[in-house]
Amino acid sequence: MLWYLIRRILYALPILLLVNILTFTLFFVVNTPDDMARMQLGEKHSTPEAIERWKTAHQYHLPYAYNADASGLHRYTQTLFFQKTLQLFTFDFGQSLNGRTITQDLRERMGPSLALAIPTLLFGVLTNIVFALILMSFRGSTFGKITTQLCIILMSISTLFYIIGGQYWLAKRANLFPISGWQTGWHALNFIILPVCVSVLSGLGAGSRWYRAIFEEEWGKPYVRTAQAKGLNEWQCLFRHVVPNGFIPIATGIVALLPLLFMGSLLIESFFGIPGLGSYTIDAIQLQDFEIVRVMVFIGTLLYLLGLTLTDIVYTWLDPRIQLH
Repeated sequence: MLWYLIRRILYALPILLLVNILTFTLFFVVNTPDDMARMQLGEKHSTPEAIERWKTAHQYHLPYAYNADASGLHRYTQTLFFQKTLQLFTFDFGQSLNGRTITQDLRERMGPSLALAIPTLLFGVLTNIVFALILMSFRGSTFGKITTQLCIILMSISTLFYIIGGQYWLAKRANLFPISGWQTGWHALNFIILPVCVSVLSGLGAGSRWYRAIFEEEWGKPYVRTAQAKGLNEWQCLFRHVVPNGFIPIATGIVALLPLLFMGSLLIESFFGIPGLGSYTIDAIQLQDFEIVRVMVFIGTLLYLLGLTLTDIVYTWLDPRIQLH
């Protein structure tokens, strides 16, 4: 296990580096520091002197990858590539364009994102499994066909429809929940219930069909026919054999999502005014704060690689037949 983790870390470093090189190319080569300065200053104030002052204030005046004016290692460290990209590997995220410390912002916004993402994940998985079992139990019947068509309809509807519909009918018309906003402490519960319901409902169609496909695959395996030949009825086969074995791919899929909980939900947080990491990223894109965007891309890649590693470990733990080499 230890050697496997070491190898995965060694595999992850080149991937992280490649992603950061691509990000650096997009932010500093395709979109030059002069372009960033003009976007931040505005056309009326984009004089050559103002552009140079802005670049110097934000350390965008440095050469890209090699500083011929410096000496020794400073030829490589006093560059945009090192200051804005390689320094992310030390988790020194620096400051945003408005002068705020990005690390502090991440700490403050992680709580609201987790408060929204954790109940969404738990209730979403539970609801999807229940509906998947209903689809399995009534497969081939009229009720099963109707629920299958309902799942297809739910999959076809945009998430924005659920968000706007929930805000209009449940918040504005019924006055059951606040439309948007956030409060700390237990008062945050009032602002979380509606976004969680919207998130669970928007993913119900696709999630139920995916879990049903897993259970149907298990149902077609020989051990189910063997259990039926021994006298077990359909419900006993379903809950004694199919469901426990079907939880192996379900559990590994859930583990892969766990690191992404820290990233927050872009649409849900933005529309419901939740100050999490998702709305933080959207606001940074709208304000063209590329310091924040680069950090979020780096963290997202790192968490995704961590999720893949955790998935392999959990899969091995649930299925001893698979060994990590």
